[in-house]
Amino acid sequence: MHVSPHPDDEAIGAPATLLLLRRAGWEVVNAVVSLGRPADHDRRRDEAIDAARRAGFVLVVPHEPFAISSGDDLACVEPLVTAWLARVVADEEPALVVSPSPHDAHPGHEVVARATRSVIERMSDPVPWLTWSLWADLPSPNVYVPFGDDVLAEARHVLAAYRGELARNDYGRLLEARSIANAVLGRERIFGFGSPRRSTAPYAEMLADQRFTGGAWIPGPTRAFDPADPT
Repeated sequence: MHVSPHPDDEAIGAPATLLLLRRAGWEVVNAVVSLGRPADHDRRRDEAIDAARRAGFVLVVPHEPFAISSGDDLACVEPLVTAWLARVVADEEPALVVSPSPHDAHPGHEVVARATRSVIERMSDPVPWLTWSLWADLPSPNVYVPFGDDVLAEARHVLAAYRGELARNDYGRLLEARSIANAVLGRERIFGFGSPRRSTAPYAEMLADQRFTGGAWIPGPTRAFDPADPT
């Protein structure tokens, strides 16, 4: 299960990870918390439906999308987002949850990340939590996700559904640029400076794996991502 603050976050945050999971046979559920400004709701809902069809994901959107923009009352909306996500998790019973990091520097992303963290903490058997970061560096990445041109092309195809957002900013260039930078920097940030190349794949994503165990959060294993056995 992936938690998207907005439509297009599943196509920018860690799209290769989600596509690799789907290719490995997992059902990927994308829970979209907000549809942005009210005037954009219809457009962004339609774009999210198109993107889910392109990606082969299951899309879940609340009947009344939550207001998580900078000018909204984020303290008030956070428990509402938490309650909704708890219901989605109860329905979907995910083996793994992916979301933005609580340190992503975007107010809406951080609210959604905190809500996701709260839901996992309340699970009777907490699942692993993989986080990505878009607007700030991920503090402690420990999962390296290598991928090739075919996955990048599919991620671009999914992102292309978000025509309104792409008209506003060139996220297509960002998708490739981040993937190249992560391939170069990720292996050293994750496996240690001076570490040898772990994959010949030209692109990568970086994630932070965290586990809620014994009432505390601890880092998951440092590793190259295996979509067939992602936990």
